[in-house]
Amino acid sequence: MSQDRPPGPPGLDLDRLRGHLDRERPGLLAAGPLTARLIEGGRSNLTYAVTDGTARWVVRRPPLGHVLATAHDMRREHRVISALHTTDVPVPRPVLLCEDEEVLGAPFYVMEFVAGTPYRTAEQLAPLGPERTRAAVLGLVDTLVDLHAVDPEAVGLGDFGRPEGFLDRQLRRWGKQLDASRGRDLPGIEELHAALGRSLPTSPAPTVVHGDYRLDNVLLDTSGEADRIAAVLDWEMSTLGDPLTDLGLLVMYSVRLDVPESPVSTTAGAPGHPDPAELIERYAARSGRDVSAVAWYTAFAWFKLAVILEGIHYRYTLGQTVGAGFDRIGDLVPVFIEHGLSTLSQA
Repeated sequence: MSQDRPPGPPGLDLDRLRGHLDRERPGLLAAGPLTARLIEGGRSNLTYAVTDGTARWVVRRPPLGHVLATAHDMRREHRVISALHTTDVPVPRPVLLCEDEEVLGAPFYVMEFVAGTPYRTAEQLAPLGPERTRAAVLGLVDTLVDLHAVDPEAVGLGDFGRPEGFLDRQLRRWGKQLDASRGRDLPGIEELHAALGRSLPTSPAPTVVHGDYRLDNVLLDTSGEADRIAAVLDWEMSTLGDPLTDLGLLVMYSVRLDVPESPVSTTAGAPGHPDPAELIERYAARSGRDVSAVAWYTAFAWFKLAVILEGIHYRYTLGQTVGAGFDRIGDLVPVFIEHGLSTLSQA
């Protein structure tokens, strides 16, 4: 380790990173030493801001310790942002993918640093005021419509997933993820899983789907005359599939959660934040898709997030998380199960 700077955050060996970048992208880095910080807020993959004193980049790698099968796929994230960088969907410019685990202990990729703010709470969003908040969230819907309008074949993503039987596979996948990460009893979750399976809707034509689409996963640039979405981030769950799964997730995140100091993105309480019905109506009008089954997709989103949160809680109990806020994750899982069951009853 260099003696003129502190060590990097957990999971990021700056000397090894520098050596790899100097070999693979000579001239990318300035002469100054690398420094880095963990970008807080994510509860899954680890994200770091890295600088050489002149320019900035972002490094993404899987979490430390327990990693679920098929999750945290760096190749997948890098591939989709590389493809979408040529479209109207705003994504950071990819720099490098490294699948050699000898470098950082896990695969990782590097992308450009994009200025902007990920709004995670109603309190953070409130200073924008009602009009700008409303415009920002409706812009999130418009960007989702743009994503779902991308022709996968035209951008080299024609084989990015298997759309046939997508919803059935998703239910089975998340059921397996739950089994792999559960160390406690979770009343109602089997009931929710089974009920979703009994009422599968018919999917529309497949598109590129983000898989975790919400205001927390985009950067909003407020520096210009008009606010704009500067980049969509966190593509680890992206694939080809049913676009209404993205809409259902966005609707789920637009429901107010009466949970004090929630560690999950809860911007819905900000003044001016559109309600779920308005988001659904805007998506339907701009995309032309039938959204009559949106309650099923929203219930599925509650189930999926319950499984994800339980996986994070499981890693926390094993002492394999980095950052703050993980101690409250486990308490949210029953809340999400309850919302899923009540939402599905409206389908």
